[in-house]
Formats: sequence, C-alpha cells, structure tokens
Amino acid sequence: MSEPIKKVSIVVSKGSLEGVYPGLIMANGARMEGIEASLFFTFFGLHAIVKKKMEKLKVATVGNPALCVPDAMGFPMPTILGAIPGMSAFATHMMKKEMDKLDIPPVGEFIEMISDAGGEIFACKATVDMFHLKPEDFCPQMDRVLTVGEFYELSAGSQIIFT
Repeated sequence: MSEPIKKVSIVVSKGSLEGVYPGLIMANGARMEGIEASLFFTFFGLHAIVKKKMEKLKVATVGNPALCVPDAMGFPMPTILGAIPGMSAFATHMMKKEMDKLDIPPVGEFIEMISDAGGEIFACKATVDMFHLKPEDFCPQMDRVLTVGEFYELSAGSQIIFT
C-alpha cells in the first residue's frame, strides 16, 4: 500500500478560466483533505492573483480543440469560430453560469478560501519581473514572490503538479 500524500505544490501557468480553475480546485480539495497545498503562479497563470485581472479571466476559444457547443458533450467548435468577436466572452459567460449552478466560487473568492484554509499562494519572480509587477498589484492573499529555486526548496517532499 502506498503512503498517503501529505503535501502538494501546484504550478498554474495558464491564464484562461479553464487553465486556472483546475489548480484552484486541486489546492482547495487538498486542504479539505488535510493535505498541505501551495500554488505557484507563473506566466499568464499569474493573472489569477493580480487584482486587476483575477475576475476578468476568459475561456480560451482559439486553439482549444476540446471546446464544444452547446455544452462540453456537444459538437466540437472549429477553432476559426473562436476568433469571432465576442465568442470568448460568450463561452466565458456560459462556463460561469454552469459554475454558479455548482456553487463554484469566482477566482478571487476561491483564492481567499484556499489562503484561509492554510494554502500558500506564490508568484514566480521571473514572471513578476518580466511583467513589471509590484507588490501592490497582487491580491492580499499572495504570500510572496519566489524564484524557481525557492519554489523547489519549499516543495521538498511535495507532489509537484502542473496544470
């Protein structure tokens, strides 16, 4: 029998709605199971913890071969249709509507829940520098900015998960 997981470190690198939520759901689920959890936001995933961006994440409609209409089990949507103005906003609206039915919280509230449950929230230093971000740009739940080396050091003994 394998040993139970005690600690997870989740890397969130995509800034789309469907790119951010898996990490949030996994971190929250880990905390609810008593598993230590940290989230490391890098590249466009960083938008999930930037105050001005976190509630404006959209569904990626271009280059998303899994996107189907009218729902997840419907017909595949040709990528070219994703380029139509308003398509991303429409897909985002539909996704958020379904998430509301399941009582899945908005990004900011989810980040707050994870932090309140003892999860740690980190930002990637290289990305922070590349995007010219300052501490005041982040939500208050962001614990600190880490280099990749610091992330690995803090993740010692963790299952590292890339979403």
